[in-house]
Amino acid sequence: MTLSAGLEVARSGLAVTAGQTAVVSRNVANAGNPLASRKIANVVTSPSGGVALASITRVTNQALFDNLLSATAASNAQQAIMDALDRLDQTINDPELDASPAALVGKLADAIQQYASGPHDVTRGQAAVAAASRLAQALNSATRTVQDVRAQADTDIANSVERLNTLLAQFETINTEIIKGTRAGADITDYLDARDRTLAAISEEVGVRTITRADNDMVVFTDSGVTLFETRARTVSFTPTLIYSATTVGNPVYVDGVPITGSGSMAIGTGRLTGLVSVRDDVAVTYQRQLDEIARGLIEIFAESDQSAVPALPDATGLFTWPGGPALPPTGVAVDGLAGVIAVAASVDPLQGGDPALLRDGGIAGPAYVYNTTGAAGFVDRLQELLDRFAEPRAFDPSSNIDPSATIGGFGAASAAWLQEARRSASAEVEYRTALLERSAEALSKETGVNLDEEMTRLLELERAYQASSKLISTIDTMLGSLIAAIR
Repeated sequence: MTLSAGLEVARSGLAVTAGQTAVVSRNVANAGNPLASRKIANVVTSPSGGVALASITRVTNQALFDNLLSATAASNAQQAIMDALDRLDQTINDPELDASPAALVGKLADAIQQYASGPHDVTRGQAAVAAASRLAQALNSATRTVQDVRAQADTDIANSVERLNTLLAQFETINTEIIKGTRAGADITDYLDARDRTLAAISEEVGVRTITRADNDMVVFTDSGVTLFETRARTVSFTPTLIYSATTVGNPVYVDGVPITGSGSMAIGTGRLTGLVSVRDDVAVTYQRQLDEIARGLIEIFAESDQSAVPALPDATGLFTWPGGPALPPTGVAVDGLAGVIAVAASVDPLQGGDPALLRDGGIAGPAYVYNTTGAAGFVDRLQELLDRFAEPRAFDPSSNIDPSATIGGFGAASAAWLQEARRSASAEVEYRTALLERSAEALSKETGVNLDEEMTRLLELERAYQASSKLISTIDTMLGSLIAAIR
């Protein structure tokens, strides 16, 4: 080898070492980034004996990355449901306070029992009506909470859709750069990392699947098969609903006009959007229906019958009424929003100028419905009838997801238990999904992430390589100096 050839080999060694050191520095800088992959400088030897930096690649594991995306989507869906159930739990409050609808049903029955044991006592009558008022107000308040939860879920859906569109636009920009860089043979590893990070963020909102085509071009689908990105970002659209009531039906989310939420065949299965839609259209709706059925049961229990010699009038609302009164709600069929409008009849409520004795005597619905026709202060038949009705099983709407045949107290307790079980189940699922997400992230990081110890070791090796190339250049310089001196 000539001195000039040796000098060229040493020079190429220094250049390659500098390039490798730069790659190691990039790895060290990304050591704390869970989605940053380890970069590798690929070196080739030239026919003349020199070396060159051929390319920079990154360590990847598509299977582990797909698992991470799936775990992220599933975890976010469950967390959205859990957060909503925590808010719905406010309708039950602290069990020690006995302020839930189920507890207040029991307190009302107790107050009626106390009134029956002393029907002449005005104070006991007022206490019974007050217990009914607190129960009606609790049902009204619970309905507002449920609809607030639905409204918040709707708002969060809108925010999720907005974020999804922003992420898809970012994905399009990065993907375009990757295609250009691939065709030009440039280093695109940082762009590939950025695309993975964007894809992970997208999976927080909706479950995704991907296909990589020529030139590292990627196509993104929802987990139900709807295209989110192919060459360009698809438009995700949603029309929010500003005010929610029990009869409000939320709007679906669309991707280029295809609904991806709801009961359609293209409905997504994971991601925050899935959880939010489940809260708005399923969980909260079911719980509202249970509250509505409690309200309907109360109206039925306290309904009054025509007491005239020849009954001709239909049963009418008594202590509890609703906007459809004096007619009673249909038997065994939930009336959407009934819990939000149930109220104590003004004619029996002393706070509204009413007479609590009507609860004992009847006649809340009118003169034909009077039970105590003699006006006896010790009349107890009507109160005893009400207590018997509390103990009777009645038909409830099966769509409430509770035993359709139960006493009013049993149904109320079952509703509270349903909510608590839903929270327990959701909490357990969140813990499982979170643990799975953490394990998936750890597995991916272990396989493709940066290990500082390895990078420091590699840096020491490069330092020695640099010293060797420098020593070679120094030796060649000395030899050239000696040669020139000998010629002179």
